[in-house]
Amino acid sequence: MSKKPSFFSRITGNTQEYDDFFEDAAPSHTAHFEGKGEERHAHINTKDETWTPEEPGGELAVDVYQTPDAIVIKALVAGVQPATIDIALTREMLTVSGQRADEREAEDDHYFQRELYWGSFSRTILLPEEVDVDLAEATEKHGILMIRLPKINKKRQTKLKVRSR
Repeated sequence: MSKKPSFFSRITGNTQEYDDFFEDAAPSHTAHFEGKGEERHAHINTKDETWTPEEPGGELAVDVYQTPDAIVIKALVAGVQPATIDIALTREMLTVSGQRADEREAEDDHYFQRELYWGSFSRTILLPEEVDVDLAEATEKHGILMIRLPKINKKRQTKLKVRSR
């Protein structure tokens, strides 16, 4: 029995199949934050050292908007454990990466359609303004990742007192 072309193959006309590319890439992850100041990272420790963020993967779809005091990024991360999401942040750039593990309930030849993306994903966003990395927050609710990045107030002034020694 010949394998049905994937949804991606049908809409792009691509004959090369990618459905099984990430089949063996489902490691266990734990995340921890490192760093302070201008750069703070959430790192993933992988028990399976064969998985690396540099592997080809999908691009995470995002919404980016601003409020008067922050830049907000929303992304759909349904099916991804929040602890496995890696967020690297500098004042000018944000990278979100992770992996959506496929929990196959049927063999490939039993599927009629396979349109969901499984495997690693990442997205790097150049921020339109500098942000305060120490006050950044990331939350997940109902499969939506929301990252709130407070803007640096460049117009803020303060008074300094001169001390004598």
